[in-house]
Amino acid sequence: MTEEFPEDIPQDDDAPVQEPRLWKGNGWTARVIKNEDDEGWAVAMIKDGEPEPALVGPWTMGRDKKNPKPLDTNAFNTLVKTAAEVLRRHEQQLHAMLHKNTVVWHEGADIKVTLDIVPDDEHPYALLAAFNEDGERIAQVRTSAGFKLSPASATAWIENDFRNPA
Repeated sequence: MTEEFPEDIPQDDDAPVQEPRLWKGNGWTARVIKNEDDEGWAVAMIKDGEPEPALVGPWTMGRDKKNPKPLDTNAFNTLVKTAAEVLRRHEQQLHAMLHKNTVVWHEGADIKVTLDIVPDDEHPYALLAAFNEDGERIAQVRTSAGFKLSPASATAWIENDFRNPA
């Protein structure tokens, strides 16, 4: 006799999976895969909702030296931590590339100048802004995404009455 699930009982797609080569939980999927480059195995860590793995790395061979070692709780938790750290570092690097700032001394006061790049596929641009010591914005212009912010370029912009440096 085969047991069927009634259609009116919802299936839990978020339920943890703990199989030797596939683990799901904590917003992540670990999948042990055949390493295409050699005879070994690799593990791919995929964040839920993402199309590509955040991390792919070598995976340990089992005792028979043919099959991969099965995933377990400790390995999965370590992989989740490592993959999350890779994503965090990538986000920090992207943020650092897109958001720059410097502080310059002008007429007896510190002025913070920021450059926020908007990476539009067709028309990228940047917002160049100046803030007084109280954090109030005193000027903002839209400029080229290729503008290089430095203390010298910030000072030149300020001395040019905050006109677009394009």
